[in-house]
Amino acid sequence: MGLKTFRPLTPSLRHTQLSDFAELTKHTPEMSLTRAKRRTGGRNNLGRMTARGIGGGHKQRYRIIDFRRDKVGVVATVEGIEYDPNRSARIALLKYADGEKRYIIAPMGLEVGAKLMSGPDAELKTGNSLPLRKIQPGMPIHNIELHRGKGGQLVRSAAMAAQITATENDYVTVKLPSGEIRKIHAECYATIGQIGNPDHINISLGKAGRTRWLGKRGISRGMARNPVDHPMGGGQGKSKGGGGWHHPVSPWGKLAKGGKSRRKKKYSNAFILQRRKK
Repeated sequence: MGLKTFRPLTPSLRHTQLSDFAELTKHTPEMSLTRAKRRTGGRNNLGRMTARGIGGGHKQRYRIIDFRRDKVGVVATVEGIEYDPNRSARIALLKYADGEKRYIIAPMGLEVGAKLMSGPDAELKTGNSLPLRKIQPGMPIHNIELHRGKGGQLVRSAAMAAQITATENDYVTVKLPSGEIRKIHAECYATIGQIGNPDHINISLGKAGRTRWLGKRGISRGMARNPVDHPMGGGQGKSKGGGGWHHPVSPWGKLAKGGKSRRKKKYSNAFILQRRKK
């Protein structure tokens, strides 16, 4: 698990840093656990573009991940660590004692041959999934459920980990990687350990073409356009809107930075003890 650099034979290679994929033990996916991934190009069912900057990219298949970990009490063996093009984390292929295979997000330190289990009686070790009330405070956890039985929704990307800080009645207090502190029901499941691939944050793509391989198209800045095309366009030199200052907005005038999008009376406000933005 690390990064590889390149000799600067071209300008794009000079700053390129990519994963060396040394932690992978299996290089072809389990095809029964994959599905076709259809492209939209940013267009909706009417063919109208609703998301700009999307298009092209390498063909990918979606890997079906077991976020629920609902095979309670059945022992599984780790058969391989694989690459998943749809997420920053690596995934692990599990084979259960009854012969069923499933993918999970691979935590750091998980090795081929390890025995994993989920359920309230599972051992407190990396990769096992337990109810939050059974996990000791201070242990790193990921793939945390927000609603019982729905499957993990929080802390699922590379190198992330949360911590339980307190337990009170039917709720536990969890500190998330963003800094948010919130209450989650003690019967919700979480997986022990920090997610692997910690070097993901240090990857440098090196050139615009590699970004296009990921399905991202470049779009011009609003300030570089004409006034007819964008509220921030036009003017003599750099100016946000026809010579005068204009708050950063989208082409249709919606605030682009700092505009609140969360509903004021959202039900989950009662469970958030400290917002990530203090």
